[in-house]
Amino acid sequence: MLENKTVPFSFVKAGVFYFTRRVPRDLDHHYTTGKISFSLRTRSAAVAKSRAQRAAQQLDEHWYHLRIQDVDLPGKHLLRMGAAAEFGSSTSCTGQASVDAVKLSEAVSVYLQLKGQGRPITFHRAAERSCGYVLDVCGDKDIRSYTKADANAFRDELVKRELAGSSITRIFGTVRSVINFAASEAGITLTNPFAGVYYDRSAGVEDREPMPIEAIRSLQSKCQSLDDDLRWLVALVSDTGMRLAEAAGLLKEDFELNGPVPHVVVQEHPWRRLKTSGSNRKVPLVGASLWAAKRLLYENTDSQFAFPRYNKSKTTNANSASAALNKWMKPYVPSRCTMHSFRHSMRDRLRAVECPSDIVDQIGGWQTEGVGHGYGKGYPLEVLSKWLEATA
Repeated sequence: MLENKTVPFSFVKAGVFYFTRRVPRDLDHHYTTGKISFSLRTRSAAVAKSRAQRAAQQLDEHWYHLRIQDVDLPGKHLLRMGAAAEFGSSTSCTGQASVDAVKLSEAVSVYLQLKGQGRPITFHRAAERSCGYVLDVCGDKDIRSYTKADANAFRDELVKRELAGSSITRIFGTVRSVINFAASEAGITLTNPFAGVYYDRSAGVEDREPMPIEAIRSLQSKCQSLDDDLRWLVALVSDTGMRLAEAAGLLKEDFELNGPVPHVVVQEHPWRRLKTSGSNRKVPLVGASLWAAKRLLYENTDSQFAFPRYNKSKTTNANSASAALNKWMKPYVPSRCTMHSFRHSMRDRLRAVECPSDIVDQIGGWQTEGVGHGYGKGYPLEVLSKWLEATA
């Protein structure tokens, strides 16, 4: 059999993938054959690749332990040896071997392998953490073997942990996505038991309050008095409605102040991804945001970043920025108001001047419903600036 080039350590027989790997010569005395070979029990290349890689990793680890056993190592008798990996067939809920059985742990691997390309580490952690909760509560089963009782038990455990309704919604959404995607890749038809599970979605959820205009004006005044990089960041967000991470990850070259409409280009960078495709946009600079842009460009000359203190590693540290700025703002704003409140306020401020909703969406980088909104390049900067000037 010729080795399959798309899936490592494998070959295909009658459409089914098989794992194959030669036993290293220095370990052949542990085996009765020179080659390990078994069915991966799937016709899906993606699933086979995940299983083959995992099998190869388990073999490498086991062979490492075998080599340690063969060495006269001081204290070898104190080593804790792991159990040998078992390579068996996945079984369906009927107990019969299933060629296309996909366990949840394998589903996560396939999901991240295919959909996780170029996605931030938070995407990977969310999938691993959410499905890890399922494994803890319900076990690692074939994705067709989970029942509504499993999903309800999973929900009850999350509620017991006192997670907010919004957090439970995100976790269930991730689990559903992983199972649906893996089922589609493996050609499996199923009714996802993690869909339609009831729980109180409002439990523990606090509404994010918009910032009153009086508080915004007071903060902007304090920013101009203190006049440092932290206050520049607050002022920049206050009159643009940008997400804090968007602003904190800007380069100085993202600002254009010399044209007819001063603006900032919000675009994806390797150190800071954007939330949606619609988040790529140009935002006019007016009022306090224009003041902040001028200050950071004229005063900060040592770095390519607009806010270097939050870009010292491979990713923009928006969490650190949020903690520092929320702490500073707390005495000056109503309770439950945070940096994100500026974004809520910007939407209200644009409503107050009767700005059309699709212009509001373009300014804030919000998704606009409807196919027609995907045509064209959107409103010119002059139009966006007119409405932002009306709020400032």
